[in-house]
Amino acid sequence: MNLDSKIYVAGHQGMVGSAILRKLKLRGFNNIITKSSKELDLTNQEDTQKFLNKEKPDFIFIAAAKVGGIYANDKYPADFIYKNLMIQNNLIYGGFLANTQRILFLGSSCIYPKDSNQPISEEYLLSGYLEKTNEPYAIAKIAGIKLCESFNRQFNTDFRSVMPTNLYGINDNYHPENSHVIPSLIRKFHEAKVNNNDKVEVWGSGKPKREFLFSEDLAEACIHIMNLNKESFKDISSPQISHINIGSGQDISIANLAEIIRKIVGFKGEIIFNQNFPDGTKRKLLDIQKILSLGWSHSTRLEEGLKLTYKDYQSNYNNAT
Repeated sequence: MNLDSKIYVAGHQGMVGSAILRKLKLRGFNNIITKSSKELDLTNQEDTQKFLNKEKPDFIFIAAAKVGGIYANDKYPADFIYKNLMIQNNLIYGGFLANTQRILFLGSSCIYPKDSNQPISEEYLLSGYLEKTNEPYAIAKIAGIKLCESFNRQFNTDFRSVMPTNLYGINDNYHPENSHVIPSLIRKFHEAKVNNNDKVEVWGSGKPKREFLFSEDLAEACIHIMNLNKESFKDISSPQISHINIGSGQDISIANLAEIIRKIVGFKGEIIFNQNFPDGTKRKLLDIQKILSLGWSHSTRLEEGLKLTYKDYQSNYNNAT
C-alpha cells in the first residue's frame, strides 16, 4: 500500500475496524473510505456493489461483522450466519467486480474444531466438529476463507484471510448479554464496585483457557499482512495464499483472567462461578508460527492491555447498555 492508495475499512466503527483506521492514519495514509451502517447496509448486495463500483478502492479491510459472546451466538444463530455471510459475500465478490487490488478478510479462531490439538495450526481447519455454541458464526467465517481461496485459485486474485484469537481493547462492546468475556467482566466488576456489591457472578466454571490479543496489536498485524507482497507467502501457503492465525501465543484460564480484571478495576468482593452456564471449548491456543515467520509479533502484555481497556470503558462506556 502507498500512502495515497484508496483504502476502504469496512466496519470502521467497531473495535477492530476503528483500531485499523487509527493505525492507518498514524502511518500517514490519507485516502481512506469509511461508511457507517446507517449510510451503507453491507447485507444489501445492490447497494454494496454500487458503492464499490463508484469508489473503486485499491484495498479493502473486511472488519465488518455481527459478533457476540456465547449467549448471543446461542440465542441468535440465524442472525449470526445470515448477516455474516451476506456482509462478507457482498464485499469479497463486490471487490472482485470493482477490480480491488487486495482484500483482507478477518475471521475468527472459532473456525477450528472443538477438540483440536493445541496449539491450533491453520491446517486443522475442517478436520473435526465445531463447538456447537457458535457453530453458525464459525461456518460463516469458514465460508469467507474459502471464498477468498476460491477466487485466488480461479482468478489469481490477491485475497487474504487472517484468523485472530480472542480480542479485546479500545471501543469494545460492553453489552450485558452480547459482549465477549473481557468486556463483560470489566463491566460486571466495575458495576459491582460502584454499587458496593459483595460478589460478582462469572458464567461457567472458570477452568477453560483462552488466548487474548489487544485490538491495537491485531490492527498492526492486519496492516503488516496487507502490505506484504505475494512472494512473502511462498514458503507458508500451498497451493495458494490461505488463512493465517494471529495471536499472542499465550493463554490463561478464565478464573485467572477474572482475578486480574478484579484487581485492575479495584473490586474487593468475591468471585462466584456459575456452572449452569456453558464453558464452551476447554482450551483455544493458536499456533502463530506463520505470522511470526512473516515478521510480526504482538507487543502489548495482557495486563497492560486490560488497563488501557478499562480506562477506555471508564471514559466512554460507563453507561453502556
